[in-house]
Amino acid sequence: MSLKLKIDGKDIPLNDFVEKLLNGTITGAVTSLKGIKEDWRKIEIEIEK
Repeated sequence: MSLKLKIDGKDIPLNDFVEKLLNGTITGAVTSLKGIKEDWRKIEIEIEK
């Protein structure tokens, strides 16, 4: 799995620890939702404030 972080259009580099942490947290939360198939291919999250 790969994870990319962009803030206001700027790519933010992630070290291995942060990338694995975010991957695990997001994947675990999303796949525990009803209706999400195990063979998903892409998760997109957009946060605005």
